[in-house]
Amino acid sequence: MSSSSVREGAGESSRSGFARAVARLPASIIEGLSRSIARRAPRSRPRGVQHHPPEGPPPLAPPSPAPFVPEELFFFSTFEQQYGSHHPFFYGCRFSEVLGIARREGKHVFLYLHDPDHPYTEPFCRGTLCSDVVVEFLDANFVSWAAVSGRGEGSGMVASLQPGSFPFCAVVATVSGDSITVLQRVEGPVTPSELVEILQRTIDEQRAAFRASTADDQAAAFRASRAKEEERRRSALRLRQEQDAAYQESLRKDQEKERSIKSLQEGIRMPRPSPNYPGQAARETAKPTQIRAPMRKETVPAQRSEANTKIMIRFPNGERRQQSFHHTDTIREIYKYVNSLGIPGIGQYQLVRTYPSKTYGHQQLAMTLRDAGFHPSVTLYIEQLQ
Repeated sequence: MSSSSVREGAGESSRSGFARAVARLPASIIEGLSRSIARRAPRSRPRGVQHHPPEGPPPLAPPSPAPFVPEELFFFSTFEQQYGSHHPFFYGCRFSEVLGIARREGKHVFLYLHDPDHPYTEPFCRGTLCSDVVVEFLDANFVSWAAVSGRGEGSGMVASLQPGSFPFCAVVATVSGDSITVLQRVEGPVTPSELVEILQRTIDEQRAAFRASTADDQAAAFRASRAKEEERRRSALRLRQEQDAAYQESLRKDQEKERSIKSLQEGIRMPRPSPNYPGQAARETAKPTQIRAPMRKETVPAQRSEANTKIMIRFPNGERRQQSFHHTDTIREIYKYVNSLGIPGIGQYQLVRTYPSKTYGHQQLAMTLRDAGFHPSVTLYIEQLQ
């Protein structure tokens, strides 16, 4: 095979590699590259203007300028000229764009900093980075990005990561925005199996950490739910205790009131001798009638000696009334008692028991207090109907 055909084959391989590198660029970079090439293209001659070459020997052609290579493609042009096109799929864009791609795909970023002049670079690239097992593993599990250590973003990465030796590889993940955290560093030459083992161990560690974090979040949520439920239970218990205390206090006051009224009635029934006032006996006889008349208004229905069920009734305006009934009385008697009080603003209503929650409307008027579970005492609320 002639040397010219070898050069042509090498040129064709370089052009195909460059085309593959351009194909993996984002649309914004391809558009900018097209505009740059268009500006460098020679302008066409206007119509009707003929070109007459000068007489004499043709002038020597000026040397062709070096092709313009965007900074994002400089790694590809350097790498593929020396090692060929069989390598992991490196994204030809800025590092911030690669972080966005990794976030969308739910993967970590494999970062490679290429130092063409380092003695370990060539054996690492040929024997490890371009091996089939490493290429397949990286393409399946990572979003890969590479840069030349002394150019563009590669210089910034060297200053930020400060590699101790080359070749340098790292596994990075996004924290927030463009901030990154380094999960694993690989410095110096390694075999393909060693590199794959290191990367697989990093993936497993991150998955375990994610599962542990998820379990911690679930445990924290469960504890918060338990605490909230316990707080609701304590609130309900406090409310019942306050209601019971209020009921007992009201019951105590009513009992004291009844005892004072009973004592007053007993004192009235005993006539006191008064020889100096002949008409005193007649007046003493009339006094019980005058005193008992308003008492019958307060005690509807009339109290019986065997009354043994205390009913505490709370009204919407906050007022409370207590009355004693016999356990054989019906709920109708409670309605009659409430209606006899003449408290304004009640309107249509029904009786409600809070614990256990139950409503006693007109369907339960014939139910006895014992059957309703009101004996020996209960608290009822007035619930107004719309």
